[in-house]
Amino acid sequence: MIFGQLTDILGSSTVELPSVKDSNELQRILVEKYPLLANTKYRIAINKQLVSGNVNITEETAIALLPPFSGG
Repeated sequence: MIFGQLTDILGSSTVELPSVKDSNELQRILVEKYPLLANTKYRIAINKQLVSGNVNITEETAIALLPPFSGG
């Protein structure tokens, strides 16, 4: 699932990608397919949890791309 201004860059709120093994590979494929993401700040959530670093991904993994946000 894609949220916020990222939907403008990707052109949709969902995208179909080939199977990936981890979040590093996911980011590489996303930037190859959508070069504007290279200069865009966003976070990856896997199974509704924000991740940092490299995380394994399976076929059942729910992935979301989130734009920058602030709390208050």
